[in-house]
Amino acid sequence: MLGIAQAARSLAQAPKRSLYFAAVGVEEQGLLGSEYLAAHPPVPPGRLAANINLDGINIWGRTRDLTMVGLGKSNLDDRIIALAAMQGRVVVPDQSPEKGFFYRSDQFNLARIGVPAAYFDAGTDVIGQPPGWGKQRQSEYEDQHYHQPSDELRADWNFEGAVEDGQLCFYLGLQVANALRMPAWKPGDEFEAARKKALGEVATLTKPAAAARP
Repeated sequence: MLGIAQAARSLAQAPKRSLYFAAVGVEEQGLLGSEYLAAHPPVPPGRLAANINLDGINIWGRTRDLTMVGLGKSNLDDRIIALAAMQGRVVVPDQSPEKGFFYRSDQFNLARIGVPAAYFDAGTDVIGQPPGWGKQRQSEYEDQHYHQPSDELRADWNFEGAVEDGQLCFYLGLQVANALRMPAWKPGDEFEAARKKALGEVATLTKPAAAARP
């Protein structure tokens, strides 16, 4: 996250929208950090264009795919698919939807106040490895190490894929920051009503006061 922030800060021309970087804690105890952020956003929710959530990184190497949790919920999909294609990759949906990951990570609290979200997970089609290798390693790690004492930095991790994912996040943030229109939930999505409410509140705040009658 700090690398992405540094890259954004080093741009010759600042993006049209501000970029906010937040490192929230206590996710495992109930998304408490992001709950506080959603209750005390830096600007009204209707002015927050999108939330790009980083929850863990790819530790297996470069992949031919990128997993997006919540694929199909907002028109951020189009930008993400195009950026992944520039990297020679494809975007795939949550590979374990039954686990409800979209509702168990920090973008959920921002979505509840209407902010469209992009939440990525590591791809599993690892370049240079046989089919199924990535899924097997991911499953083994979740079973043997995830949220356990052994869930620590290891010398054999390969961060090349994490770098590529970070680059995609940077370009996505930059595109959203410079776009004429803010992202939107797709019609009928469960968070669409919250977005409309947030946009309406912003419109009320910016509406010129009525002229006083003589």
